[in-house]
Amino acid sequence: MKTSRFILAVLAFLMAGSALANGTIIQLSGTLSVKRADGSTRILSMKSEVIPGDTLQTQKDSYAQIKFTDGATITLKPNTQFTVTAYTFVEAKPKEDKAVFALLKGGLRAVSGLISKRGDQDAYEMQTETATIGIRGTIFDVDDCKTGPCKKEGAGGDATHEAGVYVSVRDGEVRVGNSAGSLSIGAGQFGFIAANNVLPKLLPADPGLGYIPQSSLVETVTSGGVNKGICD
Repeated sequence: MKTSRFILAVLAFLMAGSALANGTIIQLSGTLSVKRADGSTRILSMKSEVIPGDTLQTQKDSYAQIKFTDGATITLKPNTQFTVTAYTFVEAKPKEDKAVFALLKGGLRAVSGLISKRGDQDAYEMQTETATIGIRGTIFDVDDCKTGPCKKEGAGGDATHEAGVYVSVRDGEVRVGNSAGSLSIGAGQFGFIAANNVLPKLLPADPGLGYIPQSSLVETVTSGGVNKGICD
């Protein structure tokens, strides 16, 4: 009898742990580590689970892609720190949707899932050093050149981009807001936010920060088919 109770308790624990796993590493090249909300750290690998409170960090020349249960993906660039602040997705309860992420350093590409396309249109947020980004079903890049310099590709020497956060929208629309005001950025447009107290502005051209090389991500077969990464 005691053995049966123990087995049931273990199964219940495992099922509860599974329910907490909101994301999975589906592509990885290089080194990816996580710091959990309880302070513990570990190196992640393919199929590792991601839960709310996790802060992920890629190392130099490392890329990682996370797929969340609503179908959204986040591709992390090298030397990036990214936190899953909050995440709730229950397919039958769209009013409870919530996805709050924070880019602490580096850059990423986000492809939105169901959370941004149903229920509360403000349920998805990407927080950065200088602004918060709300989305309406989209593909966009965010690069933080404020907490660390972003080198200008092909410029030679030590030339870097102006300090601030850059947003490049590939599809759909995002709304960028901070204490100074807000700005809508549509497909094919590029935005820049210098500081939290400076109004976001549109850029006349692509800053050239969104490139993610195809060869950097391993090809992975997922439940939805072959996922070859998201690249320019």
